[in-house]
Amino acid sequence: MKADTRLFGRIDIEDEKIITLEGGMIGFPDLKKFTLIFDEEKEKKAASIMWFQSMDEPSVAFPVMHPNELKPDYNPTVNDEMLIPLGTLSEENTYVLVTVSAAPDVKKTSVNLKAPIVINTETKKGCQIIVEDDYPVKFNVYEALQSRKKAEE
Repeated sequence: MKADTRLFGRIDIEDEKIITLEGGMIGFPDLKKFTLIFDEEKEKKAASIMWFQSMDEPSVAFPVMHPNELKPDYNPTVNDEMLIPLGTLSEENTYVLVTVSAAPDVKKTSVNLKAPIVINTETKKGCQIIVEDDYPVKFNVYEALQSRKKAEE
């Protein structure tokens, strides 16, 4: 499938790489089809940013990343009913992403741990949910990376 994107131009996306969010993203309920765009080399490194590209609207792409890269103990409590449309989830087929809010000052860039995107990699269905835990909407990326760096030393 050929897709026009604002950030990447016209790209070819395999049909099996399309993720369906029946409820859309928060604030974008009409956008149902997405794909994940990333640099495979950078993906192997910590804290890499990927793009959750809308296939319905070329101008919409959300920067996303794995929450565990910043908060290794991230394990939110979720209302199981919200995940039923995704099919049976297991540790092997569950893929979780959080949206990134870039700031002009890189030290103020944050991720939203309160509303992750949960994807079943087998069914290619996903949803953005609000978790029940007290995770912040703005979790500082710079501070998390600095803490992680110090812990590794």
